[in-house]
Amino acid sequence: MSRLARLVLLVLLWTVSALPAFALEAVGIARDDVAIDLKPAVEIYRGRGASFQVSTAPGADGIVRRIEIEANSPNSSGDWAVFAIANNTDVQIDRLVVAPNFRLAGSGVIWPDLGSQRIASITPSEGFALERQPSSEADVFLVTLNPGSTVTFVAEMASHDLPEIRLWEPNAYKDTINAYTLYRGIVLGIAGLLAVFLTILFVVKGSAMFPATAALAWAVLAYICIDFDFWQKLVPIMPGEERVWRAGTEVALAFSLVVFLSAYLHLNRWHGLFSAFTLLWLAGLGALGVAAGFDPPVAAGVARISLAATGIVGLCLILYLAAIGFDRAIMLIPTWLLILVWTFAGWMTVTGRLSNDVIQPALGGGLVLIVLLIGFTVMQHAFAGSGFSGGAISDLERRALALAGTGDAIFDWDVTRDRVFAGGQSDGMEILPFGELTGPARDWLPVLHPDDRDRFKLTLDTILEHRRGRIAQDFRVKGREGHYHWVQLRARPVLGSDGEVVRCVGTIKDVTDEKKAEERLLHDALHDQLTGLPNRELFIDRLDAIGALAAARQDVRPSLMVIDLDRFRQVNDDLGIATGDTILLTIGRRLRRILKPQDTLARLSGDQFGLILVSENQVEAIVAFADKLREAIKAPIAFGEKEIVLTGSIGITGWAEVTTPDEALKEAELAMYQAKRLGGDRIEPFRPALRASGSGRLELESDLRRAFGRNELFLAFQPIVRLADNKIAGFEALLRWNHPKRGLISPAEFVPVAESSGLIVELGQFALEEAAMRLSDWHKLTNSERLTVSVNVSSRQLIRQDLVNDVRTVLDRYSLPPRSLKLEITESMVMDNPERSAHLLARLREMDIGLSLDDFGTGYSSLAYLTRFPFDTLKIDQTFLRGENRPQRPIIVQSIVTMARELDLAVIAEGVETPEDAAKLLALGCEYGQSYLFSPPLSHEDVRRRLTERSGPRRRVS
Repeated sequence: MSRLARLVLLVLLWTVSALPAFALEAVGIARDDVAIDLKPAVEIYRGRGASFQVSTAPGADGIVRRIEIEANSPNSSGDWAVFAIANNTDVQIDRLVVAPNFRLAGSGVIWPDLGSQRIASITPSEGFALERQPSSEADVFLVTLNPGSTVTFVAEMASHDLPEIRLWEPNAYKDTINAYTLYRGIVLGIAGLLAVFLTILFVVKGSAMFPATAALAWAVLAYICIDFDFWQKLVPIMPGEERVWRAGTEVALAFSLVVFLSAYLHLNRWHGLFSAFTLLWLAGLGALGVAAGFDPPVAAGVARISLAATGIVGLCLILYLAAIGFDRAIMLIPTWLLILVWTFAGWMTVTGRLSNDVIQPALGGGLVLIVLLIGFTVMQHAFAGSGFSGGAISDLERRALALAGTGDAIFDWDVTRDRVFAGGQSDGMEILPFGELTGPARDWLPVLHPDDRDRFKLTLDTILEHRRGRIAQDFRVKGREGHYHWVQLRARPVLGSDGEVVRCVGTIKDVTDEKKAEERLLHDALHDQLTGLPNRELFIDRLDAIGALAAARQDVRPSLMVIDLDRFRQVNDDLGIATGDTILLTIGRRLRRILKPQDTLARLSGDQFGLILVSENQVEAIVAFADKLREAIKAPIAFGEKEIVLTGSIGITGWAEVTTPDEALKEAELAMYQAKRLGGDRIEPFRPALRASGSGRLELESDLRRAFGRNELFLAFQPIVRLADNKIAGFEALLRWNHPKRGLISPAEFVPVAESSGLIVELGQFALEEAAMRLSDWHKLTNSERLTVSVNVSSRQLIRQDLVNDVRTVLDRYSLPPRSLKLEITESMVMDNPERSAHLLARLREMDIGLSLDDFGTGYSSLAYLTRFPFDTLKIDQTFLRGENRPQRPIIVQSIVTMARELDLAVIAEGVETPEDAAKLLALGCEYGQSYLFSPPLSHEDVRRRLTERSGPRRRVS
């Protein structure tokens, strides 16, 4: 081959290689085509500079031409888009080339495409450059195609991407724009009205939920204004600024949704961890709003992720709070499910999985629907209840709110018209028929208890007659369910200009629970807490009543029995207090089943019962009845796999004309003691000869009565020392009796006599008075009020209301600080009547009196009751401190001390035997000790001498 031929061949090869790998294909259009997607036919050339050369599509003659285009923009990106259109018809066709500035579908999640101008200019291969049509949403160019022509168009790109480009029939494009304009206007109108309405609701209501909802509505409105190209019509936006606005609205939407969720669910009120997390989240979104002005794609991407995260986290929170019964969370579930559906649809759109023309405006409408549902939800709270706005209120409104807060019903009697109105917003009174009683006062009589009707009429008549005073009465009203309820009426008259009563206005309150509590307290005061039987006080009262009846009627001759269980103390020692209580309860039930309604059974003391027999008068029948009681006691009691068999000693006495209740009870007790002396499990009638054997006890009682006037009673004071420094912190007052013939008598001997005779109350008052007097003297001696004295309280004193007054009297008389006087109460004594004890101890505690629980661990040891009663000191019984060979002793003591310290109780250990025991107790945390190791009980002179030695000589103040 010649050199010239080779040169021609190389030129041809170079020319062919310069052409594209594939020829540009023209998009053919017909007259009926409405919209054609040009994106598949567009070829993108990047980085080609301001001057661009490209080959055209083959024309009608099949020739491919080479054209060169110069950029019109001074800051050309160097990116070009090329496409070709062929008019296959025999008429001239006008079409619009449309490239939207923003397209949500496929915009992306991270660094999303927020829109911009897409095409700067379009140059055809023949003719002049295309004319740009006015549009704020897209780049629109009008192109005219001659019949049978094929034209190649070169578009100078204004941005890096060209998400969409279409060829529209002008009228069809105009109709589409108009159709969307109508839809957008409707959605914008609804969103604007919602925002304004929720803002007004925010102004009216003071709760944080309403401004949060209003903020969300305004954020949605701003987002829709940007998305629907409405904002540009209100505020001029420079090219490129729409990306900042769009990113800002997306951040505002994410921010306001978090604020609404937090305010609606009260995360800042009850959930500290949620509140802190929410504040951090909002702070991050706030910083993101600032970053939107510098890097809009990053801000928008993080905001879209935040929206999705808010949907998921919010769903978890709502389900959790709904599960624990939070009503607001339950009400928000349907709306939040719609938010999740909207979030999922948005994710499908921005990732390009949904890309039709409807999805973007549909998402905007969905946002408005969500705000609408949220508005309905918050309005349920806005218009629920009384509608109180939380602003300034008048005095009349304040009184109405106060009445509504009490839960009482209104009582208004219009005397002139004789019309009673009763009702209103009251708590728990729906079952009372007040709504049907709006009428004359006499309509109340049928629903009142028959015993209360006369009192009700007398009360109203008295108010009308005296024209002053107040009504403060309790009545029983029959409820709709047929039961009577106690109601408390508190009212006062209103006088007219003539001085007569024209109205009577007040309140009605259901006090059934309070009445039941009073009845329960009264029952507990007169009945044994364990068995439910009458206690000693009620038994003696009934004995008095029976005595009066026997004195008036010859046919009433009751018999009195005292029953005592044999060897019951051994049962307590072997099996424990709890088992002993169970046995007592069982015995009480057995004996009660034998009685007839007119008979009375009572528990007189620990294992002693009293019985008044009225149903039998014949001697044989009385003996048979007593034997029946004895056999009932002997019946075996199942305890686990064992059977416990007890016996009883029964003393019987009859009723003589000159017999008093006290004498009859003493006679029955003497007969019972005789039965015990004869071995127990016996029935012994009273015989006059028994008086001689019981004279010792009676003589002791008589001497005790005279001991008060003879000054034979005195107090000994045993020091209570601090284990840390062995210094005296206080004293326990111990009652002593110096008998003129027998010398010192043990309290174990004379205290039971005092309890059975009723003298124990006088002994307690003497001890309280004497201890207070000595304590006042010691305070003056030491110039300090830190010294304390503990006084023991008996069961009789504990059930008397006078104990509070007695304590208050001695405090005032000797000017003692309340904390310096302590009352010691045993555990079993408190548990004899816990309801009444709790009430009385609470009143003493209000006076700031020290309360010490004595002999802890030997009684019920109920932690529930220990926390219920207001004790401040715990005394460990000496039984826990004896027996060094018992390895569990330190563990029990440590447990008691630890528990006491956790309950903020001071601990005193009784019966400390050795200095080593004191050191161990101090190491365990016990603060105080009391035993003969430190000091025996001292007389008041010895105490004064020791305090003087401790404080040193006093200086005389001149």
